[in-house]
Amino acid sequence: MSPRVILLPGDGIGPEIIPAAVAVLKAVGPELQWELEEHLFGGASIDAHGTALTDETLQACRAADAILLGAVGGPRWDTTDPAKPRPEQGLLALRKGLGLFANLRPVKPLSALYDASPLKRELIERTDLLVVRELTGGIYFGEKTRTRDSASDTCLYTRAEIERIARVAFGAARSRVTSVDKANVLETSRLWREVVREVHGSEFPHIELEHLLVDNAAMRLIAAPRHFEVILTENMFGDILSDEAAMLTGSIGMLPSASLSGEGPGVFEPVHGSAPDIAGTGAANPLAMLLSAAMMLRHGLAMEAQAAAVESAVDQALAEGLRTPDLGGSASTAEATQAVLGHL
Repeated sequence: MSPRVILLPGDGIGPEIIPAAVAVLKAVGPELQWELEEHLFGGASIDAHGTALTDETLQACRAADAILLGAVGGPRWDTTDPAKPRPEQGLLALRKGLGLFANLRPVKPLSALYDASPLKRELIERTDLLVVRELTGGIYFGEKTRTRDSASDTCLYTRAEIERIARVAFGAARSRVTSVDKANVLETSRLWREVVREVHGSEFPHIELEHLLVDNAAMRLIAAPRHFEVILTENMFGDILSDEAAMLTGSIGMLPSASLSGEGPGVFEPVHGSAPDIAGTGAANPLAMLLSAAMMLRHGLAMEAQAAAVESAVDQALAEGLRTPDLGGSASTAEATQAVLGHL
């Protein structure tokens, strides 16, 4: 087997954590002939090519088995000029170009890190939830207008878009799905609630379904995170709630994500950003990148045993005391990587 993986290091700490993932992949699958191909992406691609995602890179991604992405963005590319390219445009174009409509973000605080969370241990103990976020519709992709004195962003959803993401959420659930919307105000949310209810009744009646308004869901994530199993949400609400949920673990540097289509390669990336303030210092936490590689092994390459081995190695390294600066320790990126490799 020769898995073909495109590496998109991106910006900031991205080029520092991608090599950690490569080292782990080679260690967990030494018998495999990994085909690894690196491409510029985000701000690095803007500097070299004038665009955050070139046609050549997109074609390479389409031909791959999976894509590992580091992080994009940074102050040097920040602009409010709509005519200038931004690194984040590369992410949106990649999702659209690969049809990545489902974003999966597992949130499971590790027992070794309970005390790193800003919430009390008794609140977060045994939390094990999954945010399923619709990724290619909604306000991020709607028509946009801009004049000197006004601007608009259209939020648009179709029945088919809601049906397919609802099926992903119900399919991932053991017992309960919480669908999040703003149906008391937004027409798109009323359609969302109606379609989710129909998919539930006709295809997944054995799964419990509850509906929560997004503001209530945001409060309950902090007050009672164990309440949730699978959170189903549209694009913008999911963007916000998944980052909120990330802090249950004590550091956004701990969380992986997978962006999937019905068919074709997925993109696997840590939830954290490019952290330009620590880029080049060797202080970046590589664990979310390593856990994203585990999600790639599981969801992208159907290698469950290898995925579990990586996750177990991360757990064991933390249990033995591994702490990077964001977790209150002093371990460098290289030291954290070696600690995980030592348990594979």
